[in-house]
Amino acid sequence: MIEAEWWEYDNAEEMAEAVAGDIAFIIESALDARGSSLIALPGGDTAEPILKALAAKKLPWKQVTIIPTDERLVPMDDERSNVRAIARTFLPAGARVIPIAADIPDYRLAGNSADARLQDLPWPPDLVWLGVGKDGHTASLFTGPDLQDALDAPKARRAVGVMPDPMPEDAPVPRVTLTRSAILSARTVLITLKGDDNREMLEGAIEDGQSSKLPIGRVLAEAEQPIDIHWAP
Repeated sequence: MIEAEWWEYDNAEEMAEAVAGDIAFIIESALDARGSSLIALPGGDTAEPILKALAAKKLPWKQVTIIPTDERLVPMDDERSNVRAIARTFLPAGARVIPIAADIPDYRLAGNSADARLQDLPWPPDLVWLGVGKDGHTASLFTGPDLQDALDAPKARRAVGVMPDPMPEDAPVPRVTLTRSAILSARTVLITLKGDDNREMLEGAIEDGQSSKLPIGRVLAEAEQPIDIHWAP
């Protein structure tokens, strides 16, 4: 049974401040314990105000390394790039932001390249923060022929390339993403989402567990640690 703790807020602004505070505490705890911190952050509209609130925190950002949980295989200056948004927010604060995508046409080879980059980082991450799409995807774990490979990748594998099917309308491109095992290796896994429909979807996915048809349900079904879920209307 998935152990999930829900945190509810009156609005997105209240959630942004609370989640930013929680992540700042995770970073500070990691710095106290190990002298550095590695966190994986999502893209998307729900994440944007939280990222800004987090970047405003007075932290020793030079000791923090940030990676995206997933990336669209587009040029880094493309507005659809997750690392572009993360870099614009955190580089001015002094954090180290590591892209995981490479300019490689073959998405599977791009996944191999992403995995190689992540192998050079101290693992596990202190935090993997996940968003959830209305279709039940998380990071870039979408339905499609590559989903099972991403779910069942060996524990040593940190990233794979995926081709969603069907393609999402907002960014119909292949991706690279953290694997299920890489996500669940994190010391803390945190989820943010908004809206009643998304909450109902996630609650159903959690209840279904391994039998869920949604990627988020399949990911969380393997979690051994409690999951913090932050929700706003």
